[in-house]
Amino acid sequence: MARGGGMQDSPRAEGLEMKFTHQLLLAAAAVAALSAVPAAAALSEDDKGCLACHSQEGLKKNLGKGETLSLHVAGEEFAKSVHGELGCIGCHADVDSKKHPGSGRKIASAREYAVAKVEACSQCHEDKAKLFQGSVHATTLRTGNLWAPVCTDCHGSHAVRAKAAPEPMNGISCRKCHDEIFDAYAGSMHGLARGKAGPVKAPICVDCHRAHDVSPASTGTRLRDACLGCHAGALAAHEKWLPNTKTHLEVVACPACHAPASQKRVDLRLYDPATKQRMSDESGRSLDAKALWDLLRGVNREGAPARATLIGRLEVRTGAESHLLSAKSKAIKDCVTCHKQGADAFQNVTISIIGPDGRPVRYEAQKDVLNNPASVESVSDFYVIGGTRIKLLDALLALALAAGVLVPIGHLLLRKLLRRKPTERPQGGNPTR
Repeated sequence: MARGGGMQDSPRAEGLEMKFTHQLLLAAAAVAALSAVPAAAALSEDDKGCLACHSQEGLKKNLGKGETLSLHVAGEEFAKSVHGELGCIGCHADVDSKKHPGSGRKIASAREYAVAKVEACSQCHEDKAKLFQGSVHATTLRTGNLWAPVCTDCHGSHAVRAKAAPEPMNGISCRKCHDEIFDAYAGSMHGLARGKAGPVKAPICVDCHRAHDVSPASTGTRLRDACLGCHAGALAAHEKWLPNTKTHLEVVACPACHAPASQKRVDLRLYDPATKQRMSDESGRSLDAKALWDLLRGVNREGAPARATLIGRLEVRTGAESHLLSAKSKAIKDCVTCHKQGADAFQNVTISIIGPDGRPVRYEAQKDVLNNPASVESVSDFYVIGGTRIKLLDALLALALAAGVLVPIGHLLLRKLLRRKPTERPQGGNPTR
């Protein structure tokens, strides 16, 4: 077949024409299908033009080295999302529709592209972006871990739901990274209550850990405060039976008693007494009592930039175990569980300092750091009567008790022995000597 003055079409030209025609037909079909969706009525003509191509299944960009970037957008889901009214240009302002698609820009990797697009979110959500920058997720990202979660990992990129929309248990984004912890939570009293039909008040991840300014779980008092925030009567209830309630709530993590099946440990945290903040360090090794003493002596040496102390805390060993919370009727209430020699809770000891990404770095320590005279000054804030058994303190206590009893008795005996007998006076004369 001859065309245009007898010029014959090549097979390659025919293939390109057929491919282009096929794409036009797909785009037309996509626009027609999208127009039939009620939610799509709010989309502008420009948005519909974008979706004419981007709603095609399997649309992707080759990035090289076998990696691809999906360019597919589910038009119906986008139209129903909270960003449907914002339109494509709201987030993709860098795209010139007159030159698009053009030759395309260089994208190093799909992950780097996702991280870079966080900037678009911060243009509207400035307050949330600021909170995020102070989170452990952002800190981890700044240390070079590109797989730390960013906005789209939790909220999605195009099918963004309203924050007030009910979220099913299987749709919670935290489980994508914290699957083991989430499974433990799902089997806890909180998770089981949350999974029931109807309105519930049981907490979900963000209720305890927050959504954007997420901090490491074992730093600060945020989690304890979250527990007391929901269980308003818990403090008064503990005061009825638990001696030294305030001290217990400061040095014992809630799951240590309320996850009774969990394994426990004593974590000695390096603190700066001046700022009342945990100290950071990037090196360490297994420590015995003398090494602990040397560590503190080195930090507290004359002229050192900062002084330090250790504050002990009884906690569970893993994040998954800390979510295995049981009903309060099953919580540990027997004081002897901890206050006895050789208690299981004191067989595992760690020393923790804050690492460069804001998370605690723990170093295994020998358990004798809790009961050795070389470290007695270091852990004096975590002496558990009958539990840690620091022998020097026991000896001093016994000596103090003995002194309290024997000194008054000895004083009375001494006075009695030294008391002079009454002198006798002869009749009509001077006293005899």
